[in-house]
Amino acid sequence: MKALFSKIAITALLLFFSTNINAQDFQGQAHYFSKTTIDMDGWGGREMSPEMKAQIAERMKGMFEKTFILTFNREESMYSEEESLDAPGRGGAWRGMMGSFTGGPQYKNVKDGKIIQENEFFGKQFLVTDELPKLEWKMETETKQIGQYTCFKATAMKTVDELDWTNMRRRNRDNETEKKETETDSLKDDQIAEDPLDEVETPKEVEVVAWYTPQIPVNQGPGEYWGLPGLILEVSSGRTTILCSKIILNPEEKKEIKVPSKGKVITRAEYNETVKQKMKEMREMYGGRRGGGRRGGN
Repeated sequence: MKALFSKIAITALLLFFSTNINAQDFQGQAHYFSKTTIDMDGWGGREMSPEMKAQIAERMKGMFEKTFILTFNREESMYSEEESLDAPGRGGAWRGMMGSFTGGPQYKNVKDGKIIQENEFFGKQFLVTDELPKLEWKMETETKQIGQYTCFKATAMKTVDELDWTNMRRRNRDNETEKKETETDSLKDDQIAEDPLDEVETPKEVEVVAWYTPQIPVNQGPGEYWGLPGLILEVSSGRTTILCSKIILNPEEKKEIKVPSKGKVITRAEYNETVKQKMKEMREMYGGRRGGGRRGGN
């Protein structure tokens, strides 16, 4: 009965709000706040003091807390990070390095099933183009209020991108001490360290929990999320939560949603291979320097 009532309520809301949404020039803007928590223990921080963990977390806060704007209509959307001035020292070298893995403006077309993202990686422009990923949403009966909007819950299992650093964790964390002792005995001074990607792993899948509102019946959401009968206002995936903080419907000054065109056209799989190859080159380059420095000191 609850499931039936939920479906009836969603249908009624869709019919009630569809008139304004179906206007030819309809546009909306949704502001989102993204936050990712990091398991310090999982990255070798078990022996750190609580004070040290808090200090590191504060320095990295600017990297893990971001604001985005989703500009959308019935068929298209553009999702981009809102520009801001970071406080000195927030994120530091970590932010600069991880920025190389952060995507630029992301365009979605739910009618054509396309997703296009502008990425700049070590000075090179890429246009990462793929089919829009489809999640098998399970419609739940739970509801909650987000601002003035009634939201319904939906869940799905999502395949994790192999270079999704927000879900990365140290490999074999339960045997961390034993592993360190084995590596210390086996590695020689002149040996180059293994590929850093060999030291981390990502889960194959994570559960996605989304909250959408039929009061804005568009098939859109933040990032790569879409496919529900209403705008997604909140989504949690792994250690990342994205929450809508403000919505503007039919703003006086509408923004043109342009299909990105800057950069070399490449698929997500090809882009990931490019990133991994670059990391391998850097490892060999800096590993060679470290080896040379040690030899010179003997």
